[in-house]
Amino acid sequence: MPIIKSAKKRLRQSKKRRARNMARKTAMKKTLKQTRAFLLEGKTEEVKALLPQASKVLDKAAKAGVIKKQTASRVKSRLMGALRRAGK
Repeated sequence: MPIIKSAKKRLRQSKKRRARNMARKTAMKKTLKQTRAFLLEGKTEEVKALLPQASKVLDKAAKAGVIKKQTASRVKSRLMGALRRAGK
């Protein structure tokens, strides 16, 4: 445990940030899992409804630094491609 005042503050900050980041990551994973499940079932209408939400969650996670910007872009691109393939 930290003894110095500034170290105590840094510990408090890091705990808050970790909790916030974990919440964002959990929300992201939950949305993506749900979207992929709908894709596997062939429910394209549900996927089309969830896609903007998934995109929003990914962008927010990237903005906060939970994931990298390119990772968010890649995941969104793959979701769009999967939807396009499922629509055929």
